[in-house]
Amino acid sequence: MNILVIAPHADDEILGVGATMAKYIANKDKVYVCVATRGVQPLFDIEIVKKVRNETILSHKLLGVTETFFLEFPAVMLEQVNRYEINDRIFEVIKQVEPDIVYIPHFGDMQKDHEIVAEAAMVAVRPKCDHKIREVYAYETLSETEWNNPHSSNAFLPNVYNDISDYLNLKVEVMKCFESQLSEFPNPRSLEAIEALAKYRGSTINAKAAEAFMLIRRIM
Repeated sequence: MNILVIAPHADDEILGVGATMAKYIANKDKVYVCVATRGVQPLFDIEIVKKVRNETILSHKLLGVTETFFLEFPAVMLEQVNRYEINDRIFEVIKQVEPDIVYIPHFGDMQKDHEIVAEAAMVAVRPKCDHKIREVYAYETLSETEWNNPHSSNAFLPNVYNDISDYLNLKVEVMKCFESQLSEFPNPRSLEAIEALAKYRGSTINAKAAEAFMLIRRIM
């Protein structure tokens, strides 16, 4: 199978789907990642931007990602980009990869880039082409999904759980590549918080660790 993970920013894909990606790769499936944005000056120091790019490439190599697509839209400024441009670029990736399963960010995340990428991804995965995407899932991102205004309209309500008991350690090791993005616990972007969330999600299904998703669409 071909699996595509769409990430607003580099490291979102590891936080939300890292162990699931590892599980697919261990099963000989091909995993692709589409990173929608990168930092631009003057909001981001150019050296930090280069460091994050190198961290992304290293993490994907360690994980075994087949190919990474960098769309290069300006981070934290997506609302200034024409919506059709984002839709079209993601759709081009969809056409090239022809994924069987797609993972997208949760539309209710606090960061506006996540919402915009989620909406654009939903346009791109419409079942109107010859190639049908069989499953679409939304993933959670620590420090984004749980920090938005508490409201029923943007709540993350997982209904699919992937047992990642055998892959949590690898997820943590891969996340260590993102030195520029990690903080000390109790910050949610910490290795301890990543492990805590995985164990909490795992306890929901009586497993040692899990990643949780919202099923958006499945074609049977």
